[in-house]
Formats: sequence, structure tokens, C-alpha cells
Amino acid sequence: MFSGIIEEYAEVVRIVKDQENLHLTLRCSFVDELKIDQSVAHNGVCLTVVSLQDATYTVTAMKETIERSNIGLLAVGDKVNVERSMMMNGRLDGHIVQGHVDQTAECINIEDSQGSWYFTFRYKFDKEMAKRGYITVDKGSVTVNGVSLTVCNPADDTFQVAIIPYTYEHTNFHTFKIGSIVNLEFDIIGKYLSRMMKFA
Repeated sequence: MFSGIIEEYAEVVRIVKDQENLHLTLRCSFVDELKIDQSVAHNGVCLTVVSLQDATYTVTAMKETIERSNIGLLAVGDKVNVERSMMMNGRLDGHIVQGHVDQTAECINIEDSQGSWYFTFRYKFDKEMAKRGYITVDKGSVTVNGVSLTVCNPADDTFQVAIIPYTYEHTNFHTFKIGSIVNLEFDIIGKYLSRMMKFA
């Protein structure tokens, strides 16, 4: 489980394709604190550390993960938002994030708001999935590339988020441009409520 509060961004230093899997090797400041089998969210995708070597660590993404996320679009040198799993004796500063990406979205607008930014994203809308909680709601929570954010101006297939300078500089939001593909995880509480209402 994660909170959506990004610790930093890691740099992709190597990508190896192995049949339907991708082995991603990354470098970040807390590599020395990692252990084999530990979970780390990468752009919001929960992946397991499988090896540690030369101040880098490696995780493996399987076909299901690659198809649902932007992991398969990564290249050497890319910046990836990373967060280690949440410690249960701390404050939940973001919201409950599982690290299970639901789908991707495309950045369709970036608006400079005198020091902060509004990003607009479009995702594939499916009415049946929406009934199961795969939607955004005004002032609700959404995870974009692993970042816990508050939704603004939601429509059927679009929503905005407001990004303050700290978040812009300390996550990979500063690398986004029109057409960038990001990972989305919709709010798990909304999914549970939608599911329970079906049986009410």
C-alpha cells in the first residue's frame, strides 16, 4: 500500500526485454536502503525489487502491467516517480493508493497559472467501468503517475489537476508535454462503494 506522496524520481539506466517481461534497472538515492522482495511504486505501478547491484536496483514488469500502464513506453534516461510502501505508524498524507494502475491517460493541456500549473488529462471512458467506480469526481482523489492528487473539473473522459511548484519540480510532472501518457489509479474507496451499491 502507498500514499501517493512521491519520495523522488529515479532514472532508468537499463531496460531488458525477456519474452513478455521487462526488467527495468533504476538509480535513486535510497538504493542502499532497499531489500530484495521489497515493493516500490514506479509511476504508480507496484513492482518488486528482484536484484541490487552497483548502486542500482532492478524490478520486473509482466505483460498485464505493461499493457495497462506506461511502463512499456519508458526509455533509458527517463525519470520515474518512486515511492516505497507506506509505513503503518505514519500519517497518511495522500490517500490510499494500491499501486495497481487501472489504465493510462493522455495529457491534452498544460496551463500556467502564475507559478502553479493545471494539467488536463483524457482517458478512455467506458460506461460499464464507470458504474464500477472507474471515474473521477470533483474534489475526489486520483493517482497520476503515482502522485496523489485532487480532481478539478471532471467530465466523462477528462479531468484536471492543479500542481504546485514543489510537486512540479520533485516529480516527473515537469517532463510532461501535450501527448504524454500517464498512469491512472482511480480511488479504491469509490470502487468499493460502487460495488456495494450494485447489491443494495
